[in-house]
Formats: sequence, structure tokens, C-alpha cells
Amino acid sequence: MFYTCTLNPAIDLFIDTDKLLPNTVNRTNNYDVIANGKGVNVSLILKKLGIDSCALSIGGGFTFNYIQDYLHEQNIETYFIKTEGTTRINVFTRVRASDLEYKLVNPGPCVTTEIFNTLMDKIYSLTSDDCLIVSGSFAKGIDPEQLIRLAELSAVQGFKIVIDTSYDTIMDCLQYKPLLIKPNEDEIKKWFKLNDEDKLTLEDYIHYGKLLINKGAQNILLSLGSQGALFINKDSVLYGNAPKGQVVNTACSGDTMLGTFIAYRHHGSSYEEALKYSLAAGSSTAFTTALTDFTDTDDLSEEITIKRIEGD
Repeated sequence: MFYTCTLNPAIDLFIDTDKLLPNTVNRTNNYDVIANGKGVNVSLILKKLGIDSCALSIGGGFTFNYIQDYLHEQNIETYFIKTEGTTRINVFTRVRASDLEYKLVNPGPCVTTEIFNTLMDKIYSLTSDDCLIVSGSFAKGIDPEQLIRLAELSAVQGFKIVIDTSYDTIMDCLQYKPLLIKPNEDEIKKWFKLNDEDKLTLEDYIHYGKLLINKGAQNILLSLGSQGALFINKDSVLYGNAPKGQVVNTACSGDTMLGTFIAYRHHGSSYEEALKYSLAAGSSTAFTTALTDFTDTDDLSEEITIKRIEGD
């Protein structure tokens, strides 16, 4: 069974407007309200690709209820723990005049140790038949060190763990051999204490990806934005370009890529095919305000070439 874990869920409000001016009423063209959170998105993508999962999360208020209700409408099982406060609403505004996107991301409610341990009781029940996908930031009150606890628990209980987060503590998780981690360019710089201004080449990203493998990660799915993505493990290095299109929403494309990659591998696809379609699906999401419906992924995949840089 797949379990996704979202420790700081959100409702995302996407706004499309011609202009954004201060101290005046800005009339928008349209908006969309979407149940969100990185693990929530992965559960939704898995469902679209025929795979059931159980979404684990902590939150509160009407917004948290909205997310749970939406998942139930999609026939996705949930294990949601209620806390005080209201689950956050994030705002993403696309301004046509400047072709810029503004992202306003709120912190969310505070979670007590007692509430978090209630969720952990569920995770303690996972077995070697299960896979836990931990995605995104943690709510206030949840120490990022808990990520190490989850990774260690996966090694003790035998379930597989996939991690998609920006926390530095992921480096201390690698000794427990996570099945897959999904960094992006900024996270590679952060984890290896590089300067934000450093311009890394494809060879640099391969180098740092291999270091993550050497430290214990089994597989790396490295998102490079408009440059595409790399897949790296001890046997192979694959690179795929990104298809061209008008970017509307970058907020959920990484979650789409991860969910699609996991789904294709679960269905028996090769790493090459999984990488190609995860790039196509991630791009499809980036080209719309919502998660992809996969109607255009076959066409987008025609623009993607997967190159085997290393391995047979």
C-alpha cells in the first residue's frame, strides 16, 4: 500500500490577472481553488494513474475539511488528524502584463507533539508491503529532525520510504537507504552548502547526485525545471529535456513528476519510460492551473528525448 504524508497541507488559490497594481482594486480574469499539499498531490496523481493510496495529514478548520472531502470525492482513503487552528491558504498570482508569478505561502497551524505522535501511531503499523511518501514542509511544532525518525523507522520496519523535502536533515536520512529522493536545483545547492549564485552544469548535478547515492540513497529524481530532469542510481544516469509550453503554474509540477514516476515504475515501466512520462506530466501541470488530466502527456512526451549518460 502507498501512503502519502503531508505535514503542512494547504488550499491553493490560483489567480490570473492582467495587472497587479498597489493601492487599487485589481479585477482578475479568473481564479481556481485547489486542495493541495505535496503529498496530497502525489495521492491525486497516483489515483489518476490507477493506484490507490492512503493520504496521511495533520491540519484543522474548514480548509482541512475541504481537502479531506475532496480526496474522498476522488475515492482516496485518508487518515487525517485534527489540530487547533486553520490549515493555510496559499495564493499564486499570474500577472499577464509582466509575465510574472507571485507566490504567497502561509505558515499553517502549530502542531503539538501529542498530535504528531497520533499520526506516528499509524506509521508504526506500516510493514514491508508498504511505501511511505513524505513530501513538503512540516507545520510549526514539528521538528525537521522527525524526518530522520521516519527514515530510521522505515529501515527498522522494512517499509520503503520516498522523500521530497528541502530540509537539510535529509542528509542524515540517507544512511537508512531511502528508495527515492527528489531534489531540485536549489535543494542541491542548499544540501551541499553551495552559493545561490553558483551556476551549476549538468555534469555538476550528476556529480552531486552521485554523492547522494554514495551516502545511501537508492535512486535520485533530480528536477531541473526548464532544463528537464536527471535520474541517477548506482547503475545508471539518465537525462531528459523538458517540453516547450507556456508556464502557468509551477507549484505542483514537481509533485506531478514524482507521482507519475512512482506510478510508472509500479506498473513495470523502465526507468527511461518513467522519466519521460514524469517529465511530460510535470510539464502538463505547469502549463495549467490544476494538476494534469494526462490528456496531453502523450503529445508532450514526443518532445522529450531520454539520453543514457552512464550505464547499460
